[in-house]
Amino acid sequence: MSGINVLLALMIIVSFLVAIPLHEFGHALVAGWLGDQSVRAEGRQTLSLRSHVDPVGVLMCVILAFNAGVFIVAWAGPLFSLLIGLATAVIVRFAAPFLVGNVFIVRVLQLLIVFASVNIALTLFNLIPLYPLDGYQIVYTLLPSKQAMQFAKSAPYGMFAILALFFLLPFLANLAGVGSFPLFHLSYYIWLGAMNLISLVTGPLSLPAALPPDLFSLYLF
Repeated sequence: MSGINVLLALMIIVSFLVAIPLHEFGHALVAGWLGDQSVRAEGRQTLSLRSHVDPVGVLMCVILAFNAGVFIVAWAGPLFSLLIGLATAVIVRFAAPFLVGNVFIVRVLQLLIVFASVNIALTLFNLIPLYPLDGYQIVYTLLPSKQAMQFAKSAPYGMFAILALFFLLPFLANLAGVGSFPLFHLSYYIWLGAMNLISLVTGPLSLPAALPPDLFSLYLF
């Protein structure tokens, strides 16, 4: 069994601690543009992590109830995270030649790749239509009233469903020897989707022979 890549783990944690406030700031910013004042009163138009550690989607419950504004604001967070991820990927593309001089400075490039992947993965994860994720709010606003009310009944079970899909079922599947089934690797496919999108932006990276040969290897470096 390979050891834990402590540096990569720290990069992922730091990236999430930055990406989550940015994601929620996107919601709050668009809500403010649409005239909602509660986000300012609640201190959510800020990049402070403390202001955004509540479960994702709480903001949706207090603003612009049951109108088109909810749909727009629900999309704001995922799109904001996606744009940040893509913008970081662009930086990777143009900064890579200057950040591969040695195995120490290349860590800056690795951190940029991790940060880009975390933001894009946050977008993909939030599009899952389970409460309290943004995908739930998006689907809810698109459904006719009767179907929306039926769909809303799933909200109390949303967090349990997320925990089951990403933790419990993969664990049980591994115990049962069926862990290779794609449903039990959602986290991996979200990460893979994010990395493939980044690779489309960056194109092939020209890295010295002493360094990992491609974007995926550099992420895991």
